[in-house]
Amino acid sequence: MPEPMSCTAEYLMRTALHGAMVLSMVGALSACGGGGDGGNSNPLGNPASVSNPVITGGQKLSFVYFQKCINPILLAQLPALQGGGFTNSCASAGCHDTVTGAGGALRVVPGAQAVDLTDPANTPAVIRNSDMYKNYYSAQGAVVVGSSTQSRLLSKPMLLVQHGGGQIFASLSDAHAARIAYWINHPMPMGQDEFSAAASTMFTPQDPQTGACNPP
Repeated sequence: MPEPMSCTAEYLMRTALHGAMVLSMVGALSACGGGGDGGNSNPLGNPASVSNPVITGGQKLSFVYFQKCINPILLAQLPALQGGGFTNSCASAGCHDTVTGAGGALRVVPGAQAVDLTDPANTPAVIRNSDMYKNYYSAQGAVVVGSSTQSRLLSKPMLLVQHGGGQIFASLSDAHAARIAYWINHPMPMGQDEFSAAASTMFTPQDPQTGACNPP
């Protein structure tokens, strides 16, 4: 039979085993990326700097098409198809007026003035401070870009989901509904902003200033 270890020998052996286990764990962490210290010797150290890259992606809807073709729909006096007997606008008090409205997240400034997009003084920064842009921004917030049927800007007035204002559009055959769907389904190219010249194709002829809104 082997002779029993002394207390000192047993202590030294346990210390050595513990050290070996620690080194093994360090190696494993380093191998699977646990040592993100920017290449420093300590694999358990924190990185020298933390990178928070800006998340990009998604597409914007056209501002010029909104101003010319969608904002007028929000201001138009439209009859309710259910409950009958009344006509109102999305921008009215009690509906989506930016001050007195009670109609959810969509907010409309009824008196928003059109922005002259041919004036060089109206830079993107200037436009984004305008009331018209507030309407655009709020409307886009009620949209799933590229999917008109999932967008509350359209699904609510079509009564595909609950809408306090009742049904406004019976179907996409309604000219107003068709234009809203067209705007939602024709975002600007990836990487281009809401002022992209690509919006010219949304008018006939292809000129936002003189062309008619598609669809007719």
